[in-house]
Amino acid sequence: MNASEVFGERLGPLRVAASEPGGLLDVLGVAAIVLDETGRIALWSPQAHELFGWDAQDALGHSAAKLLVAEEHRPQVLDLFARVMSGGGAWAGVFPVRHKDGRTRMVEFRNMRLQDEHGGLYALGIATDEPTLRAVERDLALSVRLVSQSPIGLAVLDTDLRYVLVNPALARINGVTSADHMGRTVHDALPFLDTAHIESVMRRVLETGVPLLDETAIGRTFGDPNEHAWNVSYYRLEDPAGRVLGVATSVVDVSEQYHAANEAAEARRRLDLIARASVRVGTTLDLNRTAHELADLVVTDLADIAAVDLLDSVLEGHGAAKAPSTGPVSIRALAVASAYPSEALRAAADPPGNIAKYNAERLVTRCVTTARPVLISHVGPGDLANIARDDEAAALLDRAGLHSYLAVPLIARGEVLGALDLKRARNPQPFTHDDAVLALELATRAAVSIDNARWYQQQRHAALSLQRHLLPRQPPQPTGLDVAYRYQPAAAIGEAGGDWFDAIPVAGDKTALVVGDVMGHGINAAATMGQLRTATRTLAGLDLDPADVLRHLDRITAELDETTATCVYAVYDPHRTHCRIALAGHLPPIWDRPGRAPRFLQLPTGAPLGVGGVPFQATTVDCAPGDRLVLYTDGLVETRDQPIDDRLRALLDALTHHRLPLEATCDRLLAALPPPQGHDDIALLIAQVTPSRRPA
Repeated sequence: MNASEVFGERLGPLRVAASEPGGLLDVLGVAAIVLDETGRIALWSPQAHELFGWDAQDALGHSAAKLLVAEEHRPQVLDLFARVMSGGGAWAGVFPVRHKDGRTRMVEFRNMRLQDEHGGLYALGIATDEPTLRAVERDLALSVRLVSQSPIGLAVLDTDLRYVLVNPALARINGVTSADHMGRTVHDALPFLDTAHIESVMRRVLETGVPLLDETAIGRTFGDPNEHAWNVSYYRLEDPAGRVLGVATSVVDVSEQYHAANEAAEARRRLDLIARASVRVGTTLDLNRTAHELADLVVTDLADIAAVDLLDSVLEGHGAAKAPSTGPVSIRALAVASAYPSEALRAAADPPGNIAKYNAERLVTRCVTTARPVLISHVGPGDLANIARDDEAAALLDRAGLHSYLAVPLIARGEVLGALDLKRARNPQPFTHDDAVLALELATRAAVSIDNARWYQQQRHAALSLQRHLLPRQPPQPTGLDVAYRYQPAAAIGEAGGDWFDAIPVAGDKTALVVGDVMGHGINAAATMGQLRTATRTLAGLDLDPADVLRHLDRITAELDETTATCVYAVYDPHRTHCRIALAGHLPPIWDRPGRAPRFLQLPTGAPLGVGGVPFQATTVDCAPGDRLVLYTDGLVETRDQPIDDRLRALLDALTHHRLPLEATCDRLLAALPPPQGHDDIALLIAQVTPSRRPA
């Protein structure tokens, strides 16, 4: 549809309305004077009184030349009067006129001959103050030039909001001629804009008289089908008497600035999203949490729904494929996030944790096998089958209004880990190439964190598996003792390490109780712990004194490539009912006796294993049935933000309450002294002396 089709109909009849005083003629103060054939004043208007100072009583019947013209100008005036009265034509010009107060005023005249029904002749003079008329003419000329030549679109609409003036600039902007604007409404001229809002604004300006400046209008016109932006201002027009004439509007095309500002705002939004990604994604080395952080980040700002999917081979530890080239592939969903509650969108997504085998036609398969983004700006019916996991999910996505799709690969260190899957349903804008670039940037950053989490998770699993394999699975219940233990690995992925415990049978029904802590973390610490545990069990079989055992362990540790460890080694003899204990730089055990307050044993501390050259001393502690020996590693009492003395007191307090069975006591100690963020391993062993039972 073009402008000629819209404006083919002509306007109806012109309306006639009375004018209130205060118009242009009133501003000019136009005076009317009628002279008879002799030049005497026959008629005198009130405006003539205002212009010349003479009232009608003073003027009527007098010679106009004598009353109004200085003597030196009278011959010229009489000659002009005679020419007009003889039919020589009208006369117009500026002439000096004498005011009643004696001043001379320059007055603009229009003179013409009149004839009555009897053939009588008269002269009509129309006059106004010449300076006032020149000022109005200058203002009018300036206004006409400004309106007609201004590069700014200008229009005036009457009180019914119909165009009465449109300058050439606005006619070009709207693609409608000035003539075709006349008498029509904004809706008629600009049907592609929000005309209801525009007319509402105009009515408010008409009613209040308060201008509305610099409002932005977006849309297109008959002149250009492309989207434009205009800066529009509205003003109420009034005549000198204050009568409302209509509303004027000025229109400036600011499309270039508008699009530039939008592009700058979009760039700032993208940079802000990338900046937030560096803070919010990869806050931990937890794989699932990292995936959820990425999905949560991109919803709303980039997509209505986001899913993070990883190749199952990556999660199984088989390594990622370097740009795989064929399908199908097995993919495990890790995280799904939606910008708004939508059962349809969530039901259509693969639930986190599920493993699905996708054929080569699936868009996410294409993404991970080509290691390139897949962008479907406008999703068609045929695309849904390659986006959704099955026909039912495709129907759900269709009902939810899915209209645009984007998948970008998660690539870290040259390996494809999976894909970031993005969909838009409620957001009306389709994905663009710029969105794909942004999503790929976010995915690449997140992929490094995901890969780190994957690697550390594998390392932690390996360290924990090794450590658990090296620790006793079922501690023996030796003669004269009941034993309970706990091992709690560090919660942090890189903190699993070298804490160990053991209860070793020794000749003569004796039992060696050991708790140790290898300095460091990870697989190396766990492997060192295994070596020291094996050496300790071998030395225990020789029935050596605890001090001698630590001396040999010190030598062995020194040979293990700059490794150090702390250890407490105790041997309980049920026949002599005493315990020999020695420390190697370890925290002191607790001696908990029935009916007495638990206390730390005062023992020579010794040096950590591996230091070398420092003697170890063993101390004998007499035991009675019910006595308990509590051995532990520093992970139970050492933290980064609390003094160790406070933690040691808390450990004693936890043992001071009502005495519980051994297993329950272990649980109480771990609950009473939880390590912040689980930054270290904990090994805990409690042995209780039982009444002696002699063998049959």
